[in-house]
Amino acid sequence: MTAESNTPRRLPAAIRYGLAGVAVGLLLAACSAEPFTPEPVVGQEYGRPEEVDYDKRKTIFGEGGISNIFGGTKDPQERGGGALGVNSFLWRASLDTISFMPVNSADPFGGVIITDWHTPVESPSERFKLNVYILGRTLRADGIRVAVFRQVQDRGGLWKDAAVPDETGIKIEDAILIRARQLRNQSIQK
Repeated sequence: MTAESNTPRRLPAAIRYGLAGVAVGLLLAACSAEPFTPEPVVGQEYGRPEEVDYDKRKTIFGEGGISNIFGGTKDPQERGGGALGVNSFLWRASLDTISFMPVNSADPFGGVIITDWHTPVESPSERFKLNVYILGRTLRADGIRVAVFRQVQDRGGLWKDAAVPDETGIKIEDAILIRARQLRNQSIQK
């Protein structure tokens, strides 16, 4: 054996610094003073999430939470209500409008709904898929975009992409906007 094989090998600097960072992070995480227990707001009962007044919660970001740091508004009509990252009326209206299609993923904070392929009963050789994008926290006509995808089945049973008329996406957007306005009007009347 040579003398070199008996000496311990040093880890590369990047790995050493990475391990040191993880160790420091674990030490800091273990140093919590006491667990956080939210204080109830006098006169308010907590039940369903839509009943919680998020503007009155005490958080490390101050009254109203992180939304005020990023220019959030306290006006519930402008905000669209709820604790979503997008307008809650557009979100709910989108889900209501496309409820006949299977939803593959839904991100209420990013405002994206992606459906799975849906084959209508009346035309089994074609299928459709939707991507719905809610673009803001206000209820506006330019606050929603719908991308429609269509495939047709050839004689060999393979699905091939097919064209979709431009007005198809616009008609779905209009249906979502009509439903969102209905939901908003219902909430105002209550």
